[in-house]
Amino acid sequence: MLWWQVPGAGGGSHYFENRWKPQSWAKKSRFIFIRNSVDVQNKEPLQLDLFEPVQQGHEFKVIVTNKITGAGKVARFHEGRGYQEKIYGELKNQAQMGYVPARRLVANKVYLLCSLLAHNLSRELQMQVEEPVRGTTQKRTVKWLFEELDTLRRTIVARAGRLTRPQGKLTLTLNANPIVQDALLGFLQA
Repeated sequence: MLWWQVPGAGGGSHYFENRWKPQSWAKKSRFIFIRNSVDVQNKEPLQLDLFEPVQQGHEFKVIVTNKITGAGKVARFHEGRGYQEKIYGELKNQAQMGYVPARRLVANKVYLLCSLLAHNLSRELQMQVEEPVRGTTQKRTVKWLFEELDTLRRTIVARAGRLTRPQGKLTLTLNANPIVQDALLGFLQA
């Protein structure tokens, strides 16, 4: 086996490829084996010497893919999936997607759709109000810095307020907070 240096990943990353099929699979797939050089943490007691020697070790990962691009691009694409994982975590924790509310399939489908709609609506509103703040790369696919659903809920939705009718016009009265005022007016204008 011959290790090749991963293009664009520095001198400490190497890879090799192989097409392989486990016995239970129907066809062969592309496997990319990646080895990254890392510093190994010394877990023994530290003596007071002039220097602490650093040992080099390796971290390994295997990617099974159907992408036909080079191994460096596949590795960067794989490492850029972190934002997708963040969205799943936010949906599970802040939109209660880890919760099954009913015993009926239709009720659970409606609950799922409402949660996803609330999440997507919050993202769409933020994209309408804010300009993109960064470009995209192979590892970073999002142009906007989004506020999480829980943050929006605490700062905008769950505010103490009162509906009043001064001069016959229905008005929402909140405490004086210029940050919340700017956010609400921005969302309403969008």
